[in-house]
Amino acid sequence: MTSEGRVWKFGDDVNTDMIIPGRYLDRYDPKHLASHAMEGADKDFASKVRPDDIVIAGKNFGCGSSREQAVVALKESGVSAVIAKSFARIFYRNAINLGLLVIASDSAAEVFKDGDMVAVDLGGSAVRSKDGTKMAPLHKPPERAMAILRAGGLIPYIKSSLGREVG
Repeated sequence: MTSEGRVWKFGDDVNTDMIIPGRYLDRYDPKHLASHAMEGADKDFASKVRPDDIVIAGKNFGCGSSREQAVVALKESGVSAVIAKSFARIFYRNAINLGLLVIASDSAAEVFKDGDMVAVDLGGSAVRSKDGTKMAPLHKPPERAMAILRAGGLIPYIKSSLGREVG
């Protein structure tokens, strides 16, 4: 599983209200949520993020409420992966369940800066700059989480595991 894109850099303790401010939770439309993604941290994010871009942050990413809309907003905006020193447990699980790649790295937040072009290589357990000058090791997610991510999220995983439609 690999992902390539431009880095959007954020600091520590990015909470779910920064990812999707509560005032936009008036409807659960993914496009609506994506149009306000990261608005609490960077008002220009939603208008400038491109498909496959990657968020790199410090510790405790996704802290705060348990709103899964934070994951929906990021995923629908085009973010292909979030790499952080650590994640709030509920955000991490919501991301896996909804099929958004989340990976811990002790050093990516120090190695990369806003706008860097990077490639995430889970097989090699590293994120590298496209020009090959920078690298940060990754903590590979557990195999069960990887299976869920490869399936596209928990519901597709369960459906494929059962070998039939689950209604």
